[in-house]
Amino acid sequence: MAIAYISHYDCQLHDMGHHHPEQPARLSAINDRLIATGLEMVLHQYDAPLATRAQLEAVHDPAYVDEVFNASPEAGIVWVDGETAMNPHSLTAALRAAGAVVLGTDLVMDGRARQVFCAVRPPGHHAERRRTMGFCLFNNVAVGAYHALNSHGLQRIAIVDFDVHHGNGTEDIVSGDARVLFCSTFQHPFYPHSGYADTAANVANAPLPAGSNGKVFRAAVEEHWLPRLEAFAPELIFISAGFDAHQAEDMAGLSLVDADFAWVTRRMCEQAERSAGGRIVSTLEGGYELHALARSVEAHLKAFLGDN
Repeated sequence: MAIAYISHYDCQLHDMGHHHPEQPARLSAINDRLIATGLEMVLHQYDAPLATRAQLEAVHDPAYVDEVFNASPEAGIVWVDGETAMNPHSLTAALRAAGAVVLGTDLVMDGRARQVFCAVRPPGHHAERRRTMGFCLFNNVAVGAYHALNSHGLQRIAIVDFDVHHGNGTEDIVSGDARVLFCSTFQHPFYPHSGYADTAANVANAPLPAGSNGKVFRAAVEEHWLPRLEAFAPELIFISAGFDAHQAEDMAGLSLVDADFAWVTRRMCEQAERSAGGRIVSTLEGGYELHALARSVEAHLKAFLGDN
């Protein structure tokens, strides 16, 4: 069955300034790599639709959604928090990013794709129910997950997050919802300085000390994620795919390599085969060193194809 690749040119128009690490060139680097490796030819490509207000409000407070819409500038750049800015195209890009995960959910649930990768920006996993954070406006993966619950009638959804930063926004949204299992690995102590204290019963956090390599990461996944996923038996797995834990990143302190992202992707594919009919929807989160990002996405997609 096909692997779907969802993106949109609008996501490249979101620009927070020349020196901001979350830059349009991230998507260009991924696209160039897919062309160079021939992966582009085996992916079924879709344009991301715009998420609806109802889909956003399933995970965000309506007043917060209004705040984001109202902050959208007609010209220039407006900072909505200390790390996150909007230009005139940012709102549309954010709606496309969330809408991509909704479409990805529909594709796997309708049997039109087996796995999906959403190459979108801005990222989403720091966006809380009522707050922007860390380059994120709407929580893309949560929007997709609750679309699966509300529109497709699923009862057990897993969200796994292997970004170098804790997915505080996703945890804020899903915490206490027994229908959702949230599994996360991240560097600690590190921004956003969350995820290490007591958590809800449906959360499996695995903080990693700075300098952790693939061996440490894989051990954490095997200890903290895999038994919980096996017992939970999710009907659909979402991946917040953050590639900024790569050793080439100079803004963080973990030391993963391309093969580690392939390894964890294969473990998620194995679980999906057992409980979810193989269904996985993955969406881009972090990853700012362009060459490492592009190679890591290549490894992630090849793992879906069974090449790793």
